[in-house]
Amino acid sequence: MTMPRQMTISVRFAPSPTGMLHVGNIRLALVNWLFARKAGGSFLLRLDDTDDERSTAGFAAGIELDLTWLGLTWDRWARQSDRMDRYLEAAERLKAAGRLYPCYETAEELGLKRKSLLTRGLPPLYDRAALRLTADDRARFEAEGRRPHWRFRIEAEPVSWADLVRGPAHFGGATLSDPVLVREDGRMLYTLSSVVDDVDFRISHIIRGEDHVTNTAVQIQLFKALGGAVPEFAHLPLLTDGGGQGLSKRLGSLSVASLREEEGLEPMALLSLLARLGTADAIEPQQSLAELIAGFDMTRVSRATPKFDAEELKRLNARLLHQMPFTEARSRLVARGFAGVDERFWLAVRPNLDRLADIGAWWQVTHAPVTPTAPDLEFTRVAAALLPPEPWTEATWAVWVERIKSETGVKGKALFLPLRLALTGREHGPELKNLLPLIGRERALARLSGSIA
Repeated sequence: MTMPRQMTISVRFAPSPTGMLHVGNIRLALVNWLFARKAGGSFLLRLDDTDDERSTAGFAAGIELDLTWLGLTWDRWARQSDRMDRYLEAAERLKAAGRLYPCYETAEELGLKRKSLLTRGLPPLYDRAALRLTADDRARFEAEGRRPHWRFRIEAEPVSWADLVRGPAHFGGATLSDPVLVREDGRMLYTLSSVVDDVDFRISHIIRGEDHVTNTAVQIQLFKALGGAVPEFAHLPLLTDGGGQGLSKRLGSLSVASLREEEGLEPMALLSLLARLGTADAIEPQQSLAELIAGFDMTRVSRATPKFDAEELKRLNARLLHQMPFTEARSRLVARGFAGVDERFWLAVRPNLDRLADIGAWWQVTHAPVTPTAPDLEFTRVAAALLPPEPWTEATWAVWVERIKSETGVKGKALFLPLRLALTGREHGPELKNLLPLIGRERALARLSGSIA
């Protein structure tokens, strides 16, 4: 995709604070963010909080916390509850132009019409009966206590756009039903408020889920009716879980908060996975957002439905830690209470970390009392007597092992496993040549002798 030089790229992520963000939401936020950053553009966080019944300040704060944790910072911020006057102005403008008209059918009456059309094999389009009402008809309904809802009159002209993911898209105007933009109680619906915001904030590209494709056809006509520039559109296939099921904020499906607080995963592991899902690119751990930006290409996003595999995320998290330099890990370690970890310790244990919190177990092995497990205490006591004097380096292990072999004739697993069990209390772990200098001679002597140290 080539963009005119004079175009200022501006995108938005517009979640409703009605639940916790899940990985599908974050994928959309990430693609928008990467698209803007790659083009040197602007990223708007807009809270679509007009649903008074379900929107909460807690969910709004959670959205900002999740994005901040991931490093997806925003250049502009807005919330729809602050902009109700603008939506009212837009509605009045559409009424004056004859594009927004009052309807008095009840929900039950509309349900019967819909059922009748479906029974006859017809699409459930609104029949525009309200346009045939006289002033007396409207007065009579209002005298009965009915309050109108307001529909946007769709023009018969075709609607088309070049979708950045789906390719050419086309809808005939006659196949679209006039949508309700204002409810009986005066509340503005998403279709109107979203377009007004996109016009006011000069959004150049709308990147969202494919469940909004039909909305796009309606909204293009709405952009034109309000005199706004029509953005470019990209509709991404929706993310599913490993079982092919859709994700839900209300159900807390794969929420970002749970991945952070319960699973203890790294933000870059999640971002590395989501940035490549649905593309032909290999999924590899990336250590920084700058690397993700450099490798981002919207043309690589396919129409295939991507599946999010939580186990793949955990494996990617481990690979990320195994490659993470100490300079990158330091601040995370301090935040988790491991300010004493230095680069030597980090390099020794990182190949055995699945999560950063796992480092606590190895800190315990090298810095706190450990109950040794020695299946052959006689052997480990001989090994203790052969320990070289300090200072120790990574070469100390090889020197010590050769002494033990020469003295006892024991080698292979029969040698290594008793030593590992005695020194660490575990059958597996980091290479002992790296752990031994961290444990130190005093602790090693005690553990090899069967003492807790």
